[in-house]
Amino acid sequence: MVKEFRQAKWSEPLIFEIGREGRIGHMVPTPSEEVREVVGEVEKLIPEVLRRKREPELPEVSEVEVVQHYTRLSQMNYGVDTGFYPLGSCTMKYNPRVNEELASMDEVAWIHPYQDESTVQGALELMYRLEKWLAEITGMHRFTLQPAAGAHGEYVGVQIIRAYHKYNGELGKRDEIIIPDSAHGTNPASAAMAGFKVIVVPSNEDGCVDIDALKAAVSERTAGLMLTNPNTLGIFEEKIGEIARIVHDAGGLLYYDGANLNAIVGKVRPGDMGFDIVHLNLHKTFSTPHGGGGPGAGPVGVTKELEKFLPVPLVEYDGEKYYLDWDRPYSIGKVKGFYGNFNVLVKAFAYILALGEKGLKTAAEISVLNTNYIVKKLGKVRGFELPYGKGKPRKHECVFSASPMKRDTKVKALDVAKRLLDFGIHAPTMYFPLIVHEALMIEPTETATKEQLDEFIEALSRISEEAYNNPEVVLSAPHNTSVTRLDEAMAARPKTLFLTWKMYLEKVGEK
Repeated sequence: MVKEFRQAKWSEPLIFEIGREGRIGHMVPTPSEEVREVVGEVEKLIPEVLRRKREPELPEVSEVEVVQHYTRLSQMNYGVDTGFYPLGSCTMKYNPRVNEELASMDEVAWIHPYQDESTVQGALELMYRLEKWLAEITGMHRFTLQPAAGAHGEYVGVQIIRAYHKYNGELGKRDEIIIPDSAHGTNPASAAMAGFKVIVVPSNEDGCVDIDALKAAVSERTAGLMLTNPNTLGIFEEKIGEIARIVHDAGGLLYYDGANLNAIVGKVRPGDMGFDIVHLNLHKTFSTPHGGGGPGAGPVGVTKELEKFLPVPLVEYDGEKYYLDWDRPYSIGKVKGFYGNFNVLVKAFAYILALGEKGLKTAAEISVLNTNYIVKKLGKVRGFELPYGKGKPRKHECVFSASPMKRDTKVKALDVAKRLLDFGIHAPTMYFPLIVHEALMIEPTETATKEQLDEFIEALSRISEEAYNNPEVVLSAPHNTSVTRLDEAMAARPKTLFLTWKMYLEKVGEK
C-alpha cells in the first residue's frame, strides 16, 4: 500500500531576510588584551589586497529564529532518513548512526594534520589497517587513501596509467584510453583531463562490452581500459577474463571504476578479474552518506608492479611505530591536502569492522536480491521495459525504459520521476546511461525492506494507470511537494542563478 504523503510547504524567507538589527543568537566572550595583540600581529601578515574592507554583512537573528528557520527548511527536504531513495548508481543507502558518532568524536573531529606523528599514532594505525582491508577486499597490493571522491580517484588512477607508460618509455605512443559506451560520464572526463584520447566501444545486445569491437579498438596506442563490473546497466561482465587478456596483450592496463562495488563485495575481487588499478567510493559502498557535495573518499589501489607510482605519503609501520613515507621517487606526487578526508576513512573503518567478511557479503547478496525483485515485479507493469540482456539477472541496479509509455501516452521518464515524488519516494536516476532511451536507473540497495520495495512497485503501477487513463495528472506532477514542477531549463541558465546573498543583491540592483 502506497503511503499518503504531503510535504511541508513553508513560505520561508532567506536567513538574511529574517530578524532585526541588534538581535544576536550567541554571545562571544570579549577577547583579552593579550589575545587582541596576537590577533593584531597575525593580521599584519595578511597582504593588504586580501584584507576585509568592511565587517561581514551577516544576518542578525536570535537563536530561536535560527533553529526554527532551519527546522522548517528540513521539513521541505527529502533524504535517506525520510524514505526510499532508489537513485541508480549512487548507492543511497541508510548509513549506521554509530559511524557518524565515531566520526564526531573529539579525537577524530579535532585532530590536526600538522600534529607530530608521535601524537597521532591511533589515526595512522587506523589508516594503515583500513588500507590492508581494502587491499584484501579488492585483491590489490597497496592503496592510497588520499583521493577525495570517485572522480578524483579516477583521475589519480589514470595518472598512474600515465606514469607507468612514461616509466616504460611508451607514453609518447600510448595516448588512448578505451571506455564502454555505458560508462559513467566522469570516466571519459578523467581520461581527457589526463591528456588521453577517449576511444568508445559499444555494448552488445546483452548489455556488455562488445568483444569484437574491443579487439578492433586496441592497438599499440592503447594505454588502458576503464571499466566497472557489474556495469552501469547492472549486468556482470561475464567475459571480463577475456577482456583483461585483450587489453594486457595490447600492452594496456585495466582500470576498475568502483562505483558498483556494492554488488560484489565479498563475492568476487577486481584484482582476481585482472584489473591493475581500482578506485573505491567509500562514500557509497562503505557507510558515508553520498551526495550533497561531500565529503567523500575515493581510495585507489594498485598491483605490486604499480605501487611505486602511488601518491605520497603512504602510511608505513616499522614494528614499533606508524609513520608517513615521503621517499618515493616514482610517485605521481600529492593529490590532496594532507592524507585524505579522515572522518570518511573512520566511518569506512567502523563499517567494515562491524560487518566483517560475512556481513559485507550478506549486504552484497541482499542488494542483488532487492534489485532482481524489482526487475521481476516492474517487468509486469505496462509502459516499462527492460532493454539489454533480457533474461539475465541484474546485480546492484537495473535500468528500465519508459519508452513504451512515452510512445503510447506522451508521459516521459521525467514525468514518471516527478510523479513518484507525490508518493514520498525519491526519483531514480533519469536518462542515464545514454544508451537506454527514457531511462529510469533504479538501485534499491541492501537497506531497503520488502515493504518499501512493494510500495515502490505499487507507486509505479499507479503512475502507469494514470498515464494511460489520466495522463495530465502525471504530466503536471509533482503536486504534494513543497515546490511543484520547476522550469528546469531556466533554472540551469546562469542569469537566473543566485549562488550567494551578495550575488542576489547585485542582480536585483541593491548594490
